[in-house]
Amino acid sequence: MAEQAVKIVFSDIDGTLLTDDKHTTPATERAVKGLLAQGIPFVLVSARMPEAIYPITLKWGLKTPVISYGGALVLTQQEEVLFDKRMARQDTEGVIAAIKRERPQATINYYAGRHWYVEAVDERVQHEMDITDATAEVVPFEALAERGESASKVLVMGEPEDCSYLQQTLANDFPSLNVVLSAPFLLEIMDMSVSKATGIEVMLKANGWRPEEALAFGDNFNDAEMLKYIPHSVVMGNAPEAVKKMGAAVTLTNEEDGIAHYLQKLGLVKL
Repeated sequence: MAEQAVKIVFSDIDGTLLTDDKHTTPATERAVKGLLAQGIPFVLVSARMPEAIYPITLKWGLKTPVISYGGALVLTQQEEVLFDKRMARQDTEGVIAAIKRERPQATINYYAGRHWYVEAVDERVQHEMDITDATAEVVPFEALAERGESASKVLVMGEPEDCSYLQQTLANDFPSLNVVLSAPFLLEIMDMSVSKATGIEVMLKANGWRPEEALAFGDNFNDAEMLKYIPHSVVMGNAPEAVKKMGAAVTLTNEEDGIAHYLQKLGLVKL
């Protein structure tokens, strides 16, 4: 891919931009700032909510466009909404009831736009707040449905065996929903029409760019649509072997400055 052909760079966050201890390295920061200095946007694409994305780049003193909830919410650098797709109320209520019935020990998180709701703050929720700098609001889910606050995403936190079971069960019982594991202990549930690829498509069209003019970095199965949609997609060295086969190239791991290394290799930045 020619250096001058790159108009925009997309990146997953966990396992890609961040190290395993949820930090960014100085090399990664320099690489991102090097892109921005050339007028090349660096867009974070994640299952996270916006409030769990912004703190990452704000620590660098900048703000970037974001694609949140795996593509369900797309925001410009100025936080203008380009796209906002919610789950149908019937699906939201049905899937929450099914989770409570099948695996009551799991933790359910209800995300709606810029809000994160839980029915109680347990150890899993507290851990998520600690690592994302976002804050959960305690509200009964029935109250959310009654006031018509549709879910952008439902997130299940639980033991790997519980999440795996729910992934298979819910995907079968709710064909209108996209049910995908983002980690062995995290299950993401959104409208079936939503994916990281659809969010990226919205961002590209808003700027008049084509997939061939983009670069994308990812590391896991919930990045699959993005990796397939962007011709020049790059998979992190820490990704599962099956995911590595989805990309056009493989870089170093998230612990080895994989993004920065690849951008330098391509000639887009100098570290």
